[in-house]
Amino acid sequence: MKWIQIIIQIFILYGFSFIGEMIHRALHLLIPGNVLGLLLLLLCLSLKLFKLDWIEQGAGFLIAFLPLLFVPSMVGIMNYPTLLSKQGILLFIIIVISTVITAIVAGHASQLLEKGKRKRKDEQQA
Repeated sequence: MKWIQIIIQIFILYGFSFIGEMIHRALHLLIPGNVLGLLLLLLCLSLKLFKLDWIEQGAGFLIAFLPLLFVPSMVGIMNYPTLLSKQGILLFIIIVISTVITAIVAGHASQLLEKGKRKRKDEQQA
């Protein structure tokens, strides 16, 4: 039963991606369809039109397999050793800097969200 639930949740996530792609094609926007789908999902979750429980296990399943999606790109990079020898140091520096910036921004965002959650909880208790 759990696997059927996960499959249904993955189809729901795919549905949001598909709707985002249809919006992208219909309105000829510069934002990719899958990003529009994620924004639509975020909007539905924020407005409580959609419950997190409806997609949580399916999203967790997809995230567990996310590293496998990077393997083909790494193999592709290994086919071009000249790219790494000429610009490898520059690429490495860019990757390190962008990773640090991402970690800092994600940390600050999670702290901000946690403060807001704590504030709402304190207001409800008062």
